[in-house]
Amino acid sequence: MLHRNAALTPRARLRLARLIVDEGWPVAQAARRYDVSWRTAKRWTDRYREQGADGMQDRSSRPHRSPARTPQPMVRKVVHLRCKQRLGPVQIGGRLDMPASTVHAVLVRCRLNRLRHIDRTTAEPVRRYEHPHPGAMLHVDVTKYGNIPDGGGWRYVGRFQGRRHRNATAVRTGNRGRNWAPKVGTAFVHTVIDDHSRVAYAEIRDDEKAATAIDVLRNAVAWFTARGVTIERVLSDNGSAYKSFAWRDACHELGITVKKTRPYRPQTNGKVERFHRTLNDGWALARFYNSEQARRKALPAFLHHYNHHRPHTATGGLPPITRLTNVPGQHN
Repeated sequence: MLHRNAALTPRARLRLARLIVDEGWPVAQAARRYDVSWRTAKRWTDRYREQGADGMQDRSSRPHRSPARTPQPMVRKVVHLRCKQRLGPVQIGGRLDMPASTVHAVLVRCRLNRLRHIDRTTAEPVRRYEHPHPGAMLHVDVTKYGNIPDGGGWRYVGRFQGRRHRNATAVRTGNRGRNWAPKVGTAFVHTVIDDHSRVAYAEIRDDEKAATAIDVLRNAVAWFTARGVTIERVLSDNGSAYKSFAWRDACHELGITVKKTRPYRPQTNGKVERFHRTLNDGWALARFYNSEQARRKALPAFLHHYNHHRPHTATGGLPPITRLTNVPGQHN
């Protein structure tokens, strides 16, 4: 990339060199024409004679040799201490008898200066990927929330009042658990995320059985199809619903390839896991709901805001729907 005060662009360099080599201009006269020094004009002329038009491009300023560079065995020790023990430059420098500035330079070069660049569990570099087009991969999962009793939950009204609300709701519904304890139930939110666009689809159900997961998948495929997206693969964890033969057969019927994450590795399905945090902060616990019905009624509005209006860092600060084309309501 040219610096801001560069006198010659690659095209101007080529014109300068051709004036001297092809048309026979004196070097000093061509240098005055392009307002550069004689030495600069001579350098580009010599490079044009040796390499032709390809030689007019900028070269890397990286040196061929770096005798004072940190030896590779020492670099490996720095990386080992950083990954295995999460030590900082000062602590690593103290152990290896190196300046902290040198350790920091090594970590920057190895892209380990931030701990978020490595996996917390395995200390391996974080590997990020994105499929090339919408529909190439769907991420599916289920997240659970306790139903909100009538009058509001304990997070907003306090534990004492929340307990009274639970009891009142149990009296109204007759839903009791073990030892006659009040029971308000659980909301199972089945979420579906498109890998490329981050467009989200979600439904609230009363369980996470295979039949329910299959029904949600069919609805999600129909929803994406209406927006011009053809689903090719689906990635899920190793939950019982997704390991069932019914799930496999349903995906085969829909023409979808089944993919599974590594056991005990939720990072493999990280996009939908991250969406669950957004769902938690933006909808489930975002404000006070006086009943479970009120919270469920707010989910479609949140999904519309997430898909159509909320900037997403993975899509260049634009809403996820912008990665789909000709979608009804896209520009509303």
